[in-house]
Amino acid sequence: MQRIRSFRRSFRHYQQRLKKKLLSSDPLCDKIDIADLGDDENLIYIKFFQYFRCYDIIPISAKLVVFDTQLLVKKAFFALVHNGVRAAPLWDSSRQEFVGMLTITDFIHILRTYYKSPLVKMEELEEHKLETWRNVLKEKTKPLVSIEPDAGLYEAIKKLIHGKVHRLPVIDPQTGNVLYILTHKRILRFLFLYFSELPRPSYLNQTLQDLQLGTFYNIATAKEDTPVITALNLFVERRVSALPLVNEHGKVVDIYAKFDVINLAAEKTYNNLDVTVKKALEHRHQWFEGVVKCKAHDTLGAVLEILVKAEVHRLVMVDDNDHVVGVVSLSDILRFLVIRPTGDENPSRIEEDPRGEVSVSEEQSQDEGE
Repeated sequence: MQRIRSFRRSFRHYQQRLKKKLLSSDPLCDKIDIADLGDDENLIYIKFFQYFRCYDIIPISAKLVVFDTQLLVKKAFFALVHNGVRAAPLWDSSRQEFVGMLTITDFIHILRTYYKSPLVKMEELEEHKLETWRNVLKEKTKPLVSIEPDAGLYEAIKKLIHGKVHRLPVIDPQTGNVLYILTHKRILRFLFLYFSELPRPSYLNQTLQDLQLGTFYNIATAKEDTPVITALNLFVERRVSALPLVNEHGKVVDIYAKFDVINLAAEKTYNNLDVTVKKALEHRHQWFEGVVKCKAHDTLGAVLEILVKAEVHRLVMVDDNDHVVGVVSLSDILRFLVIRPTGDENPSRIEEDPRGEVSVSEEQSQDEGE
């Protein structure tokens, strides 16, 4: 109870600071010194994200779920489903600190580690605590990457991209409370709120093909009859967060993302991973509106608008026959808008592609597609 009261005080403090900031009557361009850019339009969004702090992006109301490391693994993933969240900070009571994030990728690692066949029950999933699992799969767990509320959004984006994470907890240094979880999607939506107030860079009118923004080679795909366990292996081995599903003619008919894997816990069907992805996706057909696609000749501005309005993590690029030709993701967009202009690329990231292109299909962290 004391921690809950402490969290509420922290949350109110930063909300009051945001309110004072937004009450200023100065135009946004004056606030962020757009006039100082000169002819360098590449710095527009960098200046924007340097002006705003992480507390600026925290909504007035948001759901935050925290798990103690003593919680059973099975109950933790059921709780993710029940609360409709994709990740949760992990609290170690013995150390009195947050030690990591529980994501759907963790669920995938557990299933891959312990699954044998439909005839063998995964006792480890039923009996292990989160703490036990973290010790068993220590080489697959990452130290917690977090940020303080007063840090700039530019710094947050660098941590997301360079740290290869897609969930960045905002932690109050005074209380140690997690106030919010920053994501690529939330950051781009925040930018879109001010889009009309900012100068429009000319590169927004260029196509993905012209900008070479996205992955246009070696795209990981699957078929509807692909077993779930094979799809899980592809997620990890190919370091992707979603698999476009193609039919016998190579046309895109669906998509199987990491986020869909959590429904194995919801449906309690994780003991049989030999079923096809088509069967595993039956639960969502009532609300699924189809694969969100774009063309390589679509402009970056149009793609941005589709991503934000559709609230998806990636777009599948197709040709006129609906064949997969590429993928473009939220992290690629942020990397292009914010990291590329400064030349602050991650060296290890670039070396992975001999052509020097930024790979969209490659998963940059635990859970972009969740």
